[in-house]
Amino acid sequence: MDNLTHSLVGWALGQAGLKRKTRKGLAALILGANMPDIDVFFGWVPWVPLATHRGFTHGLLGGVLLMPPMLAGLLWLLDRWQVRRGTSFISGLEMRFGWLLALSYLGALTHPLLDWQTVYAIQLLSPFNNHWYHTDGLFIIDLWILLTLGGAIALSIRRENRELPNWRRPPIVALAVVAVYIVVNAGISVAAKRALASNPPYPRADVAVASPPPVFFWRRELVWREERNIARGAYDPALSLAHLQSQTAPVPDGMDHPLARRALTATPEVVRFMRWSILPMAQVKVEGCQAQVNYNDARFSDGLSRNRFWISATIPTGDPACTSASGLNDEPHRPIKL
Repeated sequence: MDNLTHSLVGWALGQAGLKRKTRKGLAALILGANMPDIDVFFGWVPWVPLATHRGFTHGLLGGVLLMPPMLAGLLWLLDRWQVRRGTSFISGLEMRFGWLLALSYLGALTHPLLDWQTVYAIQLLSPFNNHWYHTDGLFIIDLWILLTLGGAIALSIRRENRELPNWRRPPIVALAVVAVYIVVNAGISVAAKRALASNPPYPRADVAVASPPPVFFWRRELVWREERNIARGAYDPALSLAHLQSQTAPVPDGMDHPLARRALTATPEVVRFMRWSILPMAQVKVEGCQAQVNYNDARFSDGLSRNRFWISATIPTGDPACTSASGLNDEPHRPIKL
């Protein structure tokens, strides 16, 4: 999910009353809810689980168990520094490190739970397992969640400023509504995949993704791979719970092309892309003694002609005539584990 949504979830938990448990409690919730995305700065790190976005810091070990104590410790040190400077705290709350740690854990837990709902997926068990987990229940920026949480927080703050006793109620109700909304949307995605498998030509997909579009959250755009072929379909439970409304003919994903396989380790960018991709596609263009290989992920485009998420690599074709004519040394690339 986008970081605004993550922040609003942490903020709503704070406005539900948890921010009153300790000084810097709201900061622990909001920062904890965003903390796993620190991995966007670690693409250069040689340790693959940490360098993979939505990898180690989004998993149960890194993001949920190890990082919250670091956040709580930093906030506690900041508080101690402010106390030594004689800072007066408007909230009038005491510093309770136990609660600070608990709120850091709670905020951090919400991040992988939300990202798990999107087709971008997370490596929940990293570094022990690099499998990508996704429920396909939410679009990465969900307008209805933003409006629900944002409106509840604004109403809560307004009531709190007026010292009304029920200021905690709006965010509590909003969080409950969002939880039900997430469960319902996950169920729609399950129904879409069942409809795919139970209708002609009864595909047995290796991987299937049922992506919700923006705004129209109940619809699903399906894409799946079966025996190196990519196909697509549309599902709308308002029209039929058991059938897809449309389905395209399968097209080869291109990943079995020898040059596409060789180019998998051509550049660090390609290696990172393939580490992240769930439904990779490849297109090979040979020009003379070189080949340009374009990679895409079928989750985010209708094919390589719509390159919203793509990466390219240029490699020698390995043609003996080219090698003897130019003296190029066509060294084999190291294999990559997908």
